[in-house]
Amino acid sequence: MSNTETAPNEVDCAASSFAGVLHPREVPLGGPRAIRVRRTLPQRERSLIGAWCFADHYGPHDQRGGTGMDVPPHPHTGLQTVSWLFSGAVEHRDSAGVHALVRPGELNLMTAGAGICHSEVSVASAEPILHGAQLWVALPDSDRDTGRDFAHYAPRARTAGGVTLRTFLGELDGQRSPVHTFTPLLGAQVDLEPGVRLALEVDHRFEHGVLLDRGRVEACGSLLEVADLAYQGPGHAGLELTNLGDEPARLLLLGGTPFTEELVMWWNFVGRSHDDIAAYREQWQQHDARFGRVEGYRGAVERLPAPPLPNGRLRPRANPGI
Repeated sequence: MSNTETAPNEVDCAASSFAGVLHPREVPLGGPRAIRVRRTLPQRERSLIGAWCFADHYGPHDQRGGTGMDVPPHPHTGLQTVSWLFSGAVEHRDSAGVHALVRPGELNLMTAGAGICHSEVSVASAEPILHGAQLWVALPDSDRDTGRDFAHYAPRARTAGGVTLRTFLGELDGQRSPVHTFTPLLGAQVDLEPGVRLALEVDHRFEHGVLLDRGRVEACGSLLEVADLAYQGPGHAGLELTNLGDEPARLLLLGGTPFTEELVMWWNFVGRSHDDIAAYREQWQQHDARFGRVEGYRGAVERLPAPPLPNGRLRPRANPGI
């Protein structure tokens, strides 16, 4: 998924001392008539949870009443994209030659590495209600120029005591995903029946984020609204979740070891300096081979142009709180 803002802010991707709840802001996806998404990461208070550096939550959006998701080919560098759906379907095409359908409960992970471009178009005929999350993972400096790649994994749902777990990255409660990550990560969907209290054992080295999709949940001692993200820092061997509502609740649990490297994230690029970002932008504008070409996309716009760089230089900063 692209950050389609025409004037994206510079983001200092660094750890901070913030501990609490991040509230989302709404942004359009794909133009003035497009769907709205709720963006929780990055924010000024906290831009990273482990290597997770971007979190969009969207839907439930009924595509029968208007447009769905239609994001033309756009570039990425230095990151992985994680697509996770609750309902609907999204057609993915990328410059590595991958053509895949993103389905509910199935992980689709694209590695940009040195450069990739891709398109995303929702398929209303498969299921008219589009509902899901798009997440980005920053790659460490040692691997940020790795080759393009794509992984798919459908984790088995395990239900017991009013709790259903689907672990799509890392390991949780005895479930392990086979998908490779470049830093230690956790990604899981947790469903809670009404009134259920869950005490999870988690890796004490990790920091964690709880992104609420639906329901009325208390997480890490805070009551969450839809698309809120509760943060818990490293040093905790447990994490508590309670469904306080009368309906089933659903959330995503994200975690990882604190990411200690300095980053600059602007538009759809992750780099280490202003010069990195400026070079990526120019190469995209010039149709450089770094990003390749998406075949088969049939939207009205051939590719997303990069917005202008800000007037000042983009600057990486130190990592307070580490």
